[in-house]
Amino acid sequence: MFGLDKDKKPDLYQPESASRDIAARGVLIITGNKVEDLEFFYPYYRFTEAGCRVDVATPDGGQFAGKHGLELQSSKRLEDVKASDYAMLYLPGGKAPEELKKNEKAIALVKEFVQSGKPVAAICHGPQLLAKADVIRGRKIAAWPEVEGELREAGATYQNLETVRDGLFITARWPGDLPSHMREVLQVLQGAGREGARPAAAA
Repeated sequence: MFGLDKDKKPDLYQPESASRDIAARGVLIITGNKVEDLEFFYPYYRFTEAGCRVDVATPDGGQFAGKHGLELQSSKRLEDVKASDYAMLYLPGGKAPEELKKNEKAIALVKEFVQSGKPVAAICHGPQLLAKADVIRGRKIAAWPEVEGELREAGATYQNLETVRDGLFITARWPGDLPSHMREVLQVLQGAGREGARPAAAA
């Protein structure tokens, strides 16, 4: 049913297949243990639904688990992926970015995407990697409020908005921003959308 060997435990969160409308536009998601579950799985399935080839890279590869216990049983090792194989980088939040910003390969991959002129999307604590990679000077970036200091130190302007697009970067603050964020991210991936910031919805 899931395209796995009989002796392997089915991964209930791994789709068997996807449509291929934009399959050639691969997306790389960099994350790790204690990622915010919604911020990983929501984009993961939205990309898959759109027909994208989606790869997930973690420091050691293999299985990893979110903050709330959802797991993915298969991921690539960071050292085995390269920016040239993908059209976009996505950085979910949670506690994973705090560890990833200490990982030289993760930071190098962020820099490779930016230097290649490819879009980079990040949400919540995901922009911590952008700050560490020193690629957001002069840019407007949305993120979890506690990340504001790191963004300012990296030369960026913090934006308390649900979705901000500035140059290559599409960023958002927290899980509630995911619908707006992913609409913009998919428009960018498909070569559409417009640059600018979108205000947060009224409470």
